[in-house]
Amino acid sequence: MFIRVYRISDILGFYYDQGRDASVIWELWHNNRFFLIGPTTGIEGIFRGPWYYWLIALPYLLGNGNPVWPSVFLSITTVVAVYFCFYLGNKIQGFQTGLLAALVSGFSFHIIQSSRWLSNPTPMLLISTLIIYFMFAIQDGKRWAWVGLSFFLGLAMQFGSATEIFFFPAIIIFFIWQYKNRPYSKQLLVAILVFFITILPQIIFDLRHNNILSRNMINFLFEKGSFHTSFIDMIKIRFPFYFNTYFSSIFPSDLRVWYSFGLLALISMVVNIKKIHPKIWTIVGILISVCVGMLFFRGNNGNIYGYYFTGSYLLFIIVFTYLITIFPGKKFGSIIYFLFILVFIKQNLPLIKSYLSSEFDSPTTINFKNQKLAIDWIYMDAKNREFNVDVYVPPVIPYAYDYLFTWLGNTKYHKLPKTESSPNLYLLYEQDPPHPERLEKWMLRQNTYAKVEASTSFKGITVERRIRFSKNP
Repeated sequence: MFIRVYRISDILGFYYDQGRDASVIWELWHNNRFFLIGPTTGIEGIFRGPWYYWLIALPYLLGNGNPVWPSVFLSITTVVAVYFCFYLGNKIQGFQTGLLAALVSGFSFHIIQSSRWLSNPTPMLLISTLIIYFMFAIQDGKRWAWVGLSFFLGLAMQFGSATEIFFFPAIIIFFIWQYKNRPYSKQLLVAILVFFITILPQIIFDLRHNNILSRNMINFLFEKGSFHTSFIDMIKIRFPFYFNTYFSSIFPSDLRVWYSFGLLALISMVVNIKKIHPKIWTIVGILISVCVGMLFFRGNNGNIYGYYFTGSYLLFIIVFTYLITIFPGKKFGSIIYFLFILVFIKQNLPLIKSYLSSEFDSPTTINFKNQKLAIDWIYMDAKNREFNVDVYVPPVIPYAYDYLFTWLGNTKYHKLPKTESSPNLYLLYEQDPPHPERLEKWMLRQNTYAKVEASTSFKGITVERRIRFSKNP
């Protein structure tokens, strides 16, 4: 828990998406603006349901608008996910496997970073383990678990990024495999109902807005070529990507270690193929379905990102640690087990320590602490004077600062920047290393109507106090 929330108020990443989401919650609590859709999927015109916003709404309220509160809350959900990694590992192979799965999921540098992300994919770390939890319960003959599986499968579609849609083929195969444990009519009806509830807000929104969501979805699936069949080409591109994405969650550096332990896990699977616990195939089925499905998926404008796979990070860790645990040969297997732990700790702990203790002194650093310092400077410098603010950020739309001025202006300073023109102008801008010409063009425009009186910097953020010209020079 400690390493997931330590210094989160300083190094929280609060950018475009976070500011957009926070503004929606602010409007909910302060202007009673309810909503039926959530964040964009990154695909034009297609939105998730409102479940993520509903999830973080209460922490924002309790924190009086402070983004640290929902960030800590999401981090807590990932701690619960670590417990379920232990539970599932223990369920498959006993305490030793559960312990190793919990150790890796708890202290993986990559998972820790994902756990501290104030964004909708973060709850997928818990949701994915709960999906497996209910699938295991079904295998144990608990038919009502189909209801839980249906609910969390529906939520996965609301929180996930892309790969969760490929959970469905695996679930269909699982249903056939576990047909003897199929739900009775009442259980099936309830399962369908709870899944329908998870998508009901989007259905209502779609009906109220001339089927805009469904039309955009059809356009994406069938008219934009989002799926294709260049299977061989995709294997060449995606398999190295899969390897890097999954193994970096365990070993964040050194390809030799990836290959070595990957080979050992493969040997363990081949040698023990007849003795592998049936429940492990449940998880493997999800992973295979995701990887095969993504071979045909072009992604968002042809781009695929690692966070798309957030929902399967912990599933991979459970399978991998299981294979390490059952490595053949009692003595040799124990050596591999402890060697794996030592190498894992050696690779991850230094990165965790550096990340949590770093002062982030890079001249391009942007974090929550520096953002607040920049805004504090503006308010302290302005004192009782009215002022305007103009903001430049690399994504162009300054959602993060729009929210931070709204939040701090209402709760701390009880004063907001003027929307009407004022002689006093403050510029706040971030460095833009990929496109310095954009910032330069923006600055040239500012120079045409205001001159600099004072300026200061907070790492990657610069603030200037300017006075407007009485007339254009």
